[in-house]
Amino acid sequence: MPHTRLPAVDGWFGGEGGDFRLLGTRCSSCASVFFPREEVHCRNPHCGGGSLEEVPLSRKGHIWSYTDSRYRPPSPYVSNPELPWEPYALIAVELEAERIVVLGQAAPGITVADLTVGLEVEVVPGVLDEDAETTWTTWHWRPTGVRV
Repeated sequence: MPHTRLPAVDGWFGGEGGDFRLLGTRCSSCASVFFPREEVHCRNPHCGGGSLEEVPLSRKGHIWSYTDSRYRPPSPYVSNPELPWEPYALIAVELEAERIVVLGQAAPGITVADLTVGLEVEVVPGVLDEDAETTWTTWHWRPTGVRV
């Protein structure tokens, strides 16, 4: 029986392969971009308010900072407590065009030893967790040109 693929968080990303993108919102008044998405109002305190529209974010950015996660994060992070915890690299990526920093896990196989501040990375589809019936999808950051 095939796995059902479900996004870990609805509406935060979409597309497949080279069309995979994080989805944010942009204010029509001040052009501020938000991720995670803003559904209610512009969060820019200097903006008088405008309508918010969904925008796909840049696929590539540069590492602003990074660290490794050596402990199991609390809920709402999804992981199987019966399996041993596997550390992963957490990357803060600056998206120049949007003027924002977005956090995310490094792609499997990428460790902090592979990362440096300023390194170009790209967003790729990832798997957060899976069981016998469901695969919960998310995004990962991967250095450009690296295939893991």
